[in-house]
Amino acid sequence: MPGWDLAVVGAGPAGAATALGALRAAPGLRVALLDRADFPRDKACGDGVAPHVLDRLVEVGVTGLLDDRVPVARLRLDRGGRGVDRTMARPSYVVPRRILDARLVEAARAAGAVLVRHRVRDLAPGADGVVLDGAHRAAVVVGADGARSVVRRRLGWPTARPAFALRGYAPVSAGREHAQVIAFGTARQPAYAWSFDRGDGLANVGYGEVLGRGPAPTRSELLDRLEELLPGAGRDGTDWKGHHLPLSGARWRPPTGRVLLVGDAAGLVNPLTGEGIYYAVATGLAAGRAAARAITADRPGTAGHRYRRAARAHLLPHLRHTALAARLSRSGPVLDAGLRASARDGRVFDDLVELGLARGRITPTVVRGLAGALLSAAPVHPVEESRACAS
Repeated sequence: MPGWDLAVVGAGPAGAATALGALRAAPGLRVALLDRADFPRDKACGDGVAPHVLDRLVEVGVTGLLDDRVPVARLRLDRGGRGVDRTMARPSYVVPRRILDARLVEAARAAGAVLVRHRVRDLAPGADGVVLDGAHRAAVVVGADGARSVVRRRLGWPTARPAFALRGYAPVSAGREHAQVIAFGTARQPAYAWSFDRGDGLANVGYGEVLGRGPAPTRSELLDRLEELLPGAGRDGTDWKGHHLPLSGARWRPPTGRVLLVGDAAGLVNPLTGEGIYYAVATGLAAGRAAARAITADRPGTAGHRYRRAARAHLLPHLRHTALAARLSRSGPVLDAGLRASARDGRVFDDLVELGLARGRITPTVVRGLAGALLSAAPVHPVEESRACAS
């Protein structure tokens, strides 16, 4: 049975970041990345990569990861044909996960991780380590295996509140070039459609909504709602894939001990935007560092406590703010007020972008902007007018 200091289940951004964090802290560790797929491989996702993700990767020596990709500076938010269109303070990227994940895996391998093709189905924590499927033993295990995490289920950890989305790739439609476009639903909340220009003639397009108590919407229903909110965005689309999004809440207490959870497996997806890559990388780095320090101190059982302390200090205030903002945004008038305030004041727009993409908070600027917009009787600015203001 191969023995590892650290075994990471799942080699997506959360898993690769875990390996990078561990090997940066302790370069001599034996680190395995266990994944059921060969890389490169596709993954259903909106493909948006915030600049904050790249900031965190620089901490572990990963630079220039997306230098050959086209940055996207414009963000358009729309509801009922009205909203805001502005240039973000820092551009984002739209990178298919087939490309992003493969590059992160290669960075982890270059740092010393070993990629192992293996589908984990069971784990058995013990006093002297954790055994995976009777085939691999590790001092510490990190579950980075996504929304349907086997590791989380084996720990008996509860499932986060889910949303469901359908993603495809289609030619960029007229008027949506060089931008990330989000159109919020008017009939149901929270729900939105998106079109994110990749910079190569194609856009990542899709539609998602929080699941209720009834059955999940069908593919046909999701495509109809995409067409309703963003007419023509899905025309000639291919590679349609559905995926669950475990939305984060105000309370987050990751398990302690030798088995840790990161990214989607930990129930960390922004409830406002569906963004999860920043959370994946941030928690992966924290888990890797915590595991490395626990192992090198010859106290691997403390890895979970170390990780919980570091990750909660970094994310918990933000998670509380996103949970509150998500509850407020279920109200159509409040959502409209946020769009109106963002169109009027670039500072409100910038603060809301931070809240939706990384670890921002509801700032006093946002509160004043929302209050003013709610009290104002002025109509919501048309997108065309707000674009002129932004320029």
